[in-house]
Amino acid sequence: MDKKLIFGFTGQIASGKGTAVKYLQEKYGGSKLRFSDSMRDVLNRLYLEQARENLQNLSLILRQEFGQDLFSKIIAGDVKKSDQDLILIDGVRRPMDIKYLRDIPGFILIAIPVDTKIRYERVVARNENIGDGTKTLEQFLEEEKADTEITIPAAMAEADEVIENNTTLEDFYKKLDNLINKYKK
Repeated sequence: MDKKLIFGFTGQIASGKGTAVKYLQEKYGGSKLRFSDSMRDVLNRLYLEQARENLQNLSLILRQEFGQDLFSKIIAGDVKKSDQDLILIDGVRRPMDIKYLRDIPGFILIAIPVDTKIRYERVVARNENIGDGTKTLEQFLEEEKADTEITIPAAMAEADEVIENNTTLEDFYKKLDNLINKYKK
């Protein structure tokens, strides 16, 4: 690629953001950044579980104390320091997250809409955070009302590209390949 290409992925819980990043990184190289990485680092240092509730609470506390744009600044700083031609950002959740990234040449925001039932089934199956494997649909829907989740539709509305992920993994991968082909120079 002739210039830096930065894909930021936004979507609700279990929409496929991490899957998109993993696939693109494995096939095309580049580096991966997640908005939650800095919070996971803090939770590890505090010897606290990486449960979704802890991530949500920590995000709320840190943003209240250090500004709503704290994580946006962290990611934008990491992007600017990277020497990779392809940077894949997982977990753009709020319009504020996009603020500093839009100022970086090569940034493209991709929304991944997925039906709620499919996302719920994915959360239970992947069991990424403590308690996900036994979560009920009602608990899942309640988590989507959290402060860290309610701004995602507004972030998705600012997307440059939309890739639906309601069908097969192979179909999703084809859409991601088409995305790369559209933007690589």
